[in-house]
Amino acid sequence: MLEFSDRLNNMEESATLAMSRISRELKAQGKDIISLSLGEPDFETPQFVKDAALEAMNNNFTKYTPVNGFEDLRESISKKFKRDNNLDYSKSQIVVSTGAKQSIANVVLSIINPGDEVIVPTPYWVSYIEIVKLAGGIPVVVETDISTDFKITPQTLEQAISSKSKMMIFSSPCNPSGTVYSKEELEQLSKVIEKYPNLVVVSDEIYEHINFVDKHASLAQFKNIYNQVVTINGASKAWAMTGWRIGFIGAPQHIADACTKVQGQFTSGTCSIAQKATIAAMEADPKVLTEMIAAYKNRRDLVLSKLNAIEGIKVNVPEGAFYVFPDVSSFFGKSYNGQKINSAGDLCMFLLNEGLVALVTGEAFGDKNCVRISYATSEDLLNEALDRIKNTLEKLN
Repeated sequence: MLEFSDRLNNMEESATLAMSRISRELKAQGKDIISLSLGEPDFETPQFVKDAALEAMNNNFTKYTPVNGFEDLRESISKKFKRDNNLDYSKSQIVVSTGAKQSIANVVLSIINPGDEVIVPTPYWVSYIEIVKLAGGIPVVVETDISTDFKITPQTLEQAISSKSKMMIFSSPCNPSGTVYSKEELEQLSKVIEKYPNLVVVSDEIYEHINFVDKHASLAQFKNIYNQVVTINGASKAWAMTGWRIGFIGAPQHIADACTKVQGQFTSGTCSIAQKATIAAMEADPKVLTEMIAAYKNRRDLVLSKLNAIEGIKVNVPEGAFYVFPDVSSFFGKSYNGQKINSAGDLCMFLLNEGLVALVTGEAFGDKNCVRISYATSEDLLNEALDRIKNTLEKLN
């Protein structure tokens, strides 16, 4: 019998994709599942982006592309970084990949050796830990909780740094918590980071435009650590282009070159048509997203209102992305029909089987007390799903 590699056997299945798969299977059996598990916008890709893709096909942009992306796309991303983030990345410092997930993997595989430590604040996106493990790195988890809006402080960051620390990975706005770091908070973190010039920080900013409080703040804007930061971004979330698979980095030149080398042996350049379409998104005025962002904010407020009406659920106010990450630990130890809830994972399966609502356990994101609710769906479905959650949780005693 074939024995799979230790690398595979030590890897966890993505919890978000696993719950999505289970939901599809139950739907196929005829069950009326409402899935709030995937982080996928329910908006359609803007027509002007689709038109650019059609034009690219008609102009026969259907051949292999440069490994790091078309030059005109990298030029448009360079201008986008300057316009939206006040970041100076030349086109040679940008690498376009098949989604932000590959962008992160390229960086980690370029830098991390077995035994190197990578600081990962909780809650973290599910793939950070597995990508670090794939490279042989050791994740060093810095715990946060809902009482601090799931934010690390300069003190907790410095306590996590050791002589083996080589990288930190975090996101703002955060998946799964919706946490947004302010410019002032990032500046305080930068003062710690600059003390450790061999520490590379991967700043995942894929949700930058879905921000309800202020202009997005990028970590690399601080000149004292510019050469230590890799900025991750892409087209998937704000531009509703998840299936187009376009992510990219802005990075110090030597890191960009390393990522191009890694990618050249894995996938080469990403889809030519998707790249040409992304130029249209990068060159568009972000103001065209105003209506979408307002819709997300309304949905967030709806979900918070509904959750606040459920006894036992503790919520904060997430300031970005399209997730709420409530603390559900008060339900641990309760039972219904002989089924005891011992964990957030148990609660998610209870809500799926009894309430027909799919959520993702916070354990997958490094927080055993919470669950992730995605509100990237219609208000009608959110209303129905939250009513189901309330009615189902009321059965526990």
